[in-house]
Amino acid sequence: MIDSFFNPMPRVVAHRGDSAHFPENTLSAFLSACALGVDVIETDMHLSKDGKLVIWHDETLDRNTDGSGRVEDHTLAELKTYDAGYSFTTDNGKTFPFRGKGVQLCTLEEALEACPDQRFNVDLKSKDPAIVDTFIEVIHSMQATKRIVAASFHLSNLKLLRKKAPEIQTSVTTIEVVPLLALQKLHMLSRKEHRIIFQVPTRQWGIEVVTPSFVKAMHRRASIIQVWTINEEAEMRRLFQMGVDSVMTDRPALAIKVATELGLR
Repeated sequence: MIDSFFNPMPRVVAHRGDSAHFPENTLSAFLSACALGVDVIETDMHLSKDGKLVIWHDETLDRNTDGSGRVEDHTLAELKTYDAGYSFTTDNGKTFPFRGKGVQLCTLEEALEACPDQRFNVDLKSKDPAIVDTFIEVIHSMQATKRIVAASFHLSNLKLLRKKAPEIQTSVTTIEVVPLLALQKLHMLSRKEHRIIFQVPTRQWGIEVVTPSFVKAMHRRASIIQVWTINEEAEMRRLFQMGVDSVMTDRPALAIKVATELGLR
């Protein structure tokens, strides 16, 4: 039973599961990430045509399945007919080891059930506000409140979620980060404790976002800093030594190695 999402502090966040070795955002990738011992699985979620929470990153099916069209224009039953391992390759398209092996898109409920002791960071991709109510219903029915952090690039989703279910933790989205970053750069940021979950790149808009002063200032406010998407060992080591709390990565085994060597796990 997970007592708190941030206890112990998650260090390694597997981006879309063990996506280097299994088709991303599928149960195979999630189960492999669990077996590796990751702290959190990052994933993405759409609302199907019939109102089910379907795990998938892209707006469409085209990149990673044998289907096409928008995810949200299909029912769950239709989505289940597509091959979610169709395009996966580790040798630039010479072979497709999961094609025709029965890999399906999965629902949020299926992922939570398959990985009962795992924490998840879930990005609400849909613009439809109905995704928020469905998400809250699923999290409560699965008793998963303490193992979920919700994210979204749609601020309206996060505002609605915070209003309706404040017990579910959310990260801040880009438009919320900008003013905080500006205040920090200008040395005008209040020191008042206010836990914020940052999920940020090291650099954006030509600005170095994650710096020692940023980490120090936000930690003074009891905030959590998670950085994406870090795949090089030297960069993982640099960021951990700077003091960031977590790295999101496509190479979770490598991040586990680095965090363990630094005494963080």
